[in-house]
Amino acid sequence: MPRRSQPQTRRLRPPAGPSRFSFSRRAAGVLMHITSLPGPHGSGDLGPAAYEFVDFLHDAGQTWWQTLPINPTAAGNSPYSALSALAGNPLLINLDALAADELLTRRDLAPESGLRADRVDFDAVVRFRLTRLRRAFAAFRHGGGERSAAFTQYVARNREWLEPYALFAAIRQSQAARTWMEWPRPLKLAEKAALDAVRKSLADEIAFQRFVQHLFDTQWTALRCYAHENGVGLIGDIPIFVGQDSADVWAHRELFLLEPDGRPKVVSGCPPDSFSKQGQLWQHPHYRWERHHHTHFAWWISRFRHTLAQFDAVRIDHFLGFHRVWAVPGGARNAVRGTWLKTPGDGLLTAVRKALGPVEIIAEDLGLVTPEALALREKHGLPGMRILQCAFGDDDGCRYHQPHAYPHASVVYTGTHDNDTVVGWWRSAAKHAKPSRKGHLSEPDRALRYLAASSPRDIHWHMIRAALASPAATAIVPTQDLLGLDSRGRMNVPAIASGNWEWRMTEGALSPELAARLRDLSEAYGRI
Repeated sequence: MPRRSQPQTRRLRPPAGPSRFSFSRRAAGVLMHITSLPGPHGSGDLGPAAYEFVDFLHDAGQTWWQTLPINPTAAGNSPYSALSALAGNPLLINLDALAADELLTRRDLAPESGLRADRVDFDAVVRFRLTRLRRAFAAFRHGGGERSAAFTQYVARNREWLEPYALFAAIRQSQAARTWMEWPRPLKLAEKAALDAVRKSLADEIAFQRFVQHLFDTQWTALRCYAHENGVGLIGDIPIFVGQDSADVWAHRELFLLEPDGRPKVVSGCPPDSFSKQGQLWQHPHYRWERHHHTHFAWWISRFRHTLAQFDAVRIDHFLGFHRVWAVPGGARNAVRGTWLKTPGDGLLTAVRKALGPVEIIAEDLGLVTPEALALREKHGLPGMRILQCAFGDDDGCRYHQPHAYPHASVVYTGTHDNDTVVGWWRSAAKHAKPSRKGHLSEPDRALRYLAASSPRDIHWHMIRAALASPAATAIVPTQDLLGLDSRGRMNVPAIASGNWEWRMTEGALSPELAARLRDLSEAYGRI
């Protein structure tokens, strides 16, 4: 496969204005989180492997690259519970580019124990990468980088969110990464005198946090421009909630339902379902919606504006929460007992469109769907999601996910980051299937019949073909399904606290032959 990689340090303009990337056009793409890319420093990043992934998408005739959230992660390493809804994840910064800019030496990049090629060991990666970023900052400062036009303009342009985040991150570092709920009371409650004092005592750390975000922005902008040059648009992810231990909640507590000491009055989750009999307890604080309405949803508009400056489209995670949310009392051990709270999604989406104009949004409408949530999605013309793995059960809800029933305005996935891989799903379904009876087929048998497959061999390609052939305007395939991986390639198991988000792709796994096969299918079904 030809390589089109370009220098990371090239100064490029961000993509401007409306583009050719639209969910109204028939197209296809691949779901791949950046930490899952191969590379030498323990986790994927914005380096050569990201550019090579764009090359693969181009050669495969794909229009979209979808990622998980790219924000700095907190305890548990989940991209869906980040330290900031706006900041970039320092772990995604490519260190080799810093050596090319003479901010690091080649000796700095020598590998250390714990940096695995097959999984992300987050503890080892954080230690290695942050140590190198601090060395790079020392060199940057020594060379007068803080006075450069690029840096000063970046800081000025992003001051509204960057300064609260840099202060939050600096204090958190000084407090041994404890959550802000565990900080000394004056800092926890953001008392002015205490904050003025730490701005002076932690000035170097605050400057370091600005530097890291500047690096992230520079590298991200270069990658996005390269993707556009190769006909690839980027789909981001906006989780409806933000983490309790985040700069957003700490700096804007008036926007959240909190006790006077900052503890959440109620937390997020969902009632018992097929994933968990105890429900899922996500632990995010809920919004004080009347305050958001009073500010004409300014915080949300800022969040959408920032994300859409990085991506060409976004998926709203838990879109159903724009109609109602499951509120569990703070301190609860599970999500069984809760209350449904109504939310002003119509007003929020209207305000976002009024401020930003037409935006490309996928509504993640999976779960306990209500007629009101569907009406909200339809009113704003947002495509919903359909999951092929959910299409072959014996209940009425499965018909919703069968390809022949998809509307044009929908996005089909073989599976998401919360599902098993197709091969893993198939093997589990076959293992637990009851013998077929006359007039009643097991889930695996229904799948084979629907897919017109004589055997489960290459079941992932049968599912990919069904997704691409469907009427849905957009089809997205996780990289793990392209590679035919089993459950060891799974990204996340909902309601399981550890071992998630660690999967990494093997170097060279995306071959020219795989690109050609995906391109042929995409072309056959009118997605190029």
